[in-house]
Amino acid sequence: MSQNYENHKRFYPPFHFFAVPLTVIGLCFSIYSCIAIPTIITGLLVLAFFLIAIIAVMARMFALKAQDRAARAEENLRYYMLAGSALPNELSISQILALRFAGDEEFLTLVDQAVNNKLSPTEIKKSINNWRGDYHRI
Repeated sequence: MSQNYENHKRFYPPFHFFAVPLTVIGLCFSIYSCIAIPTIITGLLVLAFFLIAIIAVMARMFALKAQDRAARAEENLRYYMLAGSALPNELSISQILALRFAGDEEFLTLVDQAVNNKLSPTEIKKSINNWRGDYHRI
């Protein structure tokens, strides 16, 4: 399936639809148990589910940060190949991540518009005419 603005957001079902909901349900039930039967065991159960939730969120954040760094390097290289200089420092990482969807023929123009008009990532994505899919980032 061809990627576009409407369908570019991706989910990883084992994480988004299995691990996260089960962790939230487990945390809620453990809090309920701790309130209903306040013992050391139920308190430790709350702590365990709370730590599992934190670990899941942090693992996701670390993976996204690594993907962001790689995408920034890729887009900086692409900009250098097309314009002969580095990406403007005024661009935020979220703008750069939005610009990665632009085809080469409109990339430089969109970079200029993003810098000059301070376009949001959503505005950048909606401005793209020739969508270049990113099928690897989740």
